[in-house]
Amino acid sequence: MNRLINLALLLGIVAAIVASFVYLGIDLGELGGSSNLKQMGTYAQRFLSPDLSTSHLQAIGHGALETIAMSALGTLLAAVFGLLLALPAAGRFGWPCKSASRLVLNALRAVPELVWAALMVLAAGLGPNAGTLALALHTTGVLGRLFAEALENTPPEPAEAIRLQGGNAVWAFCYGTLPNLLPQLLAYILYRWENNIRMASVLGFVGAGGLGQMLYVSLSLFQEAQASTVILAMLLLVFAVDSLSSWSRQRWVKA
Repeated sequence: MNRLINLALLLGIVAAIVASFVYLGIDLGELGGSSNLKQMGTYAQRFLSPDLSTSHLQAIGHGALETIAMSALGTLLAAVFGLLLALPAAGRFGWPCKSASRLVLNALRAVPELVWAALMVLAAGLGPNAGTLALALHTTGVLGRLFAEALENTPPEPAEAIRLQGGNAVWAFCYGTLPNLLPQLLAYILYRWENNIRMASVLGFVGAGGLGQMLYVSLSLFQEAQASTVILAMLLLVFAVDSLSSWSRQRWVKA
């Protein structure tokens, strides 16, 4: 019986794949034709000669710094506002505040960064300001939810002991809850910074500045050599940030 079910599932998957090709009108034979393969090879070959001129490298350096600044500032703003929203979302101020804050966090997280960027471009204009706000809004929803779950799982005994000794709620949180929570919060923040570096490189396609905007302009003008250099800069930037984030987690989070 299980074999028949597995066979039926396999046939269903194959049928779905065939139906997808038919519905989309994809012709693999035409795609793999000699003329198309030659055209794709010529297009790829133009990417193998990146533009390493001084003026272009200076522009890429400026775009890379802009991308790093967008991701860092967006993540920092998200960490601050995410923590502020996480406190009521964790039930620290009663269930009405908990429901309202969780609704806000879900709404911020549900809208993708590209959609936020498109909205922020209309509100703040073209440039890195729109990208920074877009990253901050979406990441606030993500970090706020993660922070709230971490707060709910934190042992309450240290904070209660400070309250019993006469401390107020702020001191109880700063000295009783936050020290146990800080390594986990830093791990979440560093991980989201890695993601925001990658996303900041893409937000430029809707006019939000950084390397993404340079890549969009180069591809729009069919400047493959310049686009190739921008892509290489994106890869180097992501690798560098990944290494820095891994080193930071090992030094600060696991200490």
